[in-house]
Amino acid sequence: MVVYPMNEGPPKMDSPLFPPAAPTPSVGARDPLAEVRTVADRLRARMRYDIMGRDDVIELVLVALLSGGHVLLEDYPGSGKTTLAKALGESIVDDQPQNDLACFRRMQFTPDMLPSDITGVMIFDVNSNQFHFRRGPVFAYVVLVDEINRTSPKVQAALLESMAERQVTVDNVSHALDPLFFVIATQNPLDSIGTYPLPVAQLDRFLFKIRMDHIERDDELEVLSNWGKPRTACTLPTVKRGDVVAATDALRSQVVVSEKVHACLVDVARAIRADRRTAQGVSTRSLVQAIPALQALAAIRGRDFVSPEDIERLAEPLLRHRVMVVPGTDTPDVVVRDALKGPLEALTRSTVA
Repeated sequence: MVVYPMNEGPPKMDSPLFPPAAPTPSVGARDPLAEVRTVADRLRARMRYDIMGRDDVIELVLVALLSGGHVLLEDYPGSGKTTLAKALGESIVDDQPQNDLACFRRMQFTPDMLPSDITGVMIFDVNSNQFHFRRGPVFAYVVLVDEINRTSPKVQAALLESMAERQVTVDNVSHALDPLFFVIATQNPLDSIGTYPLPVAQLDRFLFKIRMDHIERDDELEVLSNWGKPRTACTLPTVKRGDVVAATDALRSQVVVSEKVHACLVDVARAIRADRRTAQGVSTRSLVQAIPALQALAAIRGRDFVSPEDIERLAEPLLRHRVMVVPGTDTPDVVVRDALKGPLEALTRSTVA
């Protein structure tokens, strides 16, 4: 929670960080941010129908989806990662049947996989005497990459182009992925035997690294009490693929990001890089990716501007997996929190008249 300067309250709404709110739309007028919140609320409701006790994780996943990023889940086995990803994929209805894309695909990474098992492969058709491209499971809207660190770096690298550029190149021919392409990858933090740690370049492709701890006692009791009971199919409203893409585009122009927010992000990054505990700091790409993520969180929470609370909420999942610390020092979480204090306090002070 943001701590405001002594004897000073929260930032005034007419401060430089918080510009005057846009006028209320007239009757019948289209409100893009209201549509963004509708999309987010529908997706959240359907995911909560299948996942209990994961509201914080669901919020971050929605932020990543709406901002065009990807998510790395570091979790315990049986924590509901597959159910979460499947619930998200089944909540999105395909409105472009000509694309013939699946809403959800799961890839289980194993040591014997090949890059073509992900991207696809050229197949020779004896009837036409030509080669044809057979698309791999990466051609979907929501892709779950289970245990991404179980396969070799060569296979891991097959995801780099698709995650960064939303395309796949096979035999010198590029095949475009859908603008909604969204990756949820998982790795187990406890078992390091037979794994290949993700390189920094791969980690930097993920917007967030989210840790899924065990759920609360009451939620776990509810899971057990509902086990085995007949369950009706979810009747909550779904979301069209086009609506999700439109919501992503609306955020860019409808949510204001002050120059002071830019300065805060840069100062946090520079503080991390200058820290003696840091072996490698965060990239400029992470700061660029932070902007749409902050816009998405602000819109989901009902605002048309980015606030200090948004930066505080996203700083750790956004930056900690990009920081390499010197052995024997504090964890990346501590380094990020320490680097955040000064710039965040300065941002808050600058908004108080």
